[in-house]
Amino acid sequence: MDSHTETLALREQFETPAQQKEASTLGMWIFLVTEVMFFGGLFLAYTIYRKEFAGAFAVASNTLDVVIGAVNTAVLLCSSYTMVLAVRAAQMGSRRALIVFLILTMVFGGVFLGVKAYEWNQKFEEHHVPGPSFHLDKTTEQGPAQLFFSLYFTMTGLHALHMVVGMGIMLTLLLHAYAGRYTPEYYTPVDVGGLYWHFVDIIWIFLFPLLYLIGRHYH
Repeated sequence: MDSHTETLALREQFETPAQQKEASTLGMWIFLVTEVMFFGGLFLAYTIYRKEFAGAFAVASNTLDVVIGAVNTAVLLCSSYTMVLAVRAAQMGSRRALIVFLILTMVFGGVFLGVKAYEWNQKFEEHHVPGPSFHLDKTTEQGPAQLFFSLYFTMTGLHALHMVVGMGIMLTLLLHAYAGRYTPEYYTPVDVGGLYWHFVDIIWIFLFPLLYLIGRHYH
């Protein structure tokens, strides 16, 4: 790294690039811990109500399209893979590969959001959105069924919001990569951005079985 690039990369509150990277990584991990606690509360609420209203929750869960959920899971796993490749490209100083893999990560993220929007639209058409027009066949427990879909839209909606934030992070990284800001000596933003992206993917890995698979064959 030349002296000019190093001056741009190293902030004045840090003495060395290594110290800056360590602080940035620690800061992201602390942030992710708070996110774990945030989603953990939702997971706990879902678990408690699922145990309380097992029948209605199972019927509601069976209305979700498991194929759509599986496709989106595969899409996010692919996005995590391209994000790993982006970090590796940054480590190796391959600007072109970094740009390509960041774009691919964003493409997969966009596909995920598009599929999720399609699924939500289905729920609106089927009147499975909590409210005055809500109705779910095969159960008389309309209240608990609405509770399921309230949690479904809350958890998947918050996850989608985190995906949108992640897309913004990827776009910022892409613009900086295009400008040639990252080198093998300085790629901390790519590394930290990758941590956030993987966290969002992991949240979905928990949401998929929790919402789509548990109690799939309940009668």
